[in-house]
Amino acid sequence: MRRKNAAVKVAYPAILGALAVILVYLASLAPTGCWGIVALGGLLPAAAVISSGLKAGFLCWAGASILTLLLVPDKFCALLFTALFGLYPMIKSMAEKPRKRILEYIVKLGFFNAAFTVLYLTMMGAMLETLPAPLGESLWALYPAANIVFVAYDYGFSKLIAVYLSRVQRAVH
Repeated sequence: MRRKNAAVKVAYPAILGALAVILVYLASLAPTGCWGIVALGGLLPAAAVISSGLKAGFLCWAGASILTLLLVPDKFCALLFTALFGLYPMIKSMAEKPRKRILEYIVKLGFFNAAFTVLYLTMMGAMLETLPAPLGESLWALYPAANIVFVAYDYGFSKLIAVYLSRVQRAVH
């Protein structure tokens, strides 16, 4: 029985990583909704963290990130997953451990702004094409708006994790 658990702890994050690659690939083919579909792909490393631990989440993210950077034609979608949405579940998990709300949001917003800056500096043209025109024209409007959207995303992400814990995880395990 112990051997089966070890196999599941390796196979489940690998399957989740493969599904994340598929979602990022689909995001690269979609004419709109790149951010949303890639964000959906970020739920899969979160499932790996919940089911098998933080290490499994990082392995799921790393494997999926390497494959998306190699296989996905739209490198903006691949980098969006690699730098932000795929990595965020592990950052969220670590930030929420101490249970200090202020520190938690400092870490989360610090990570988001660092990742957003990396995306902006490396893929400015591709990124600005995916944003509404008023935000793409003013850096001063872009960051506050992005932070507000991120806080809403984090709240929704927490609710989806709760749904996963209450319904999906029982069915899978």
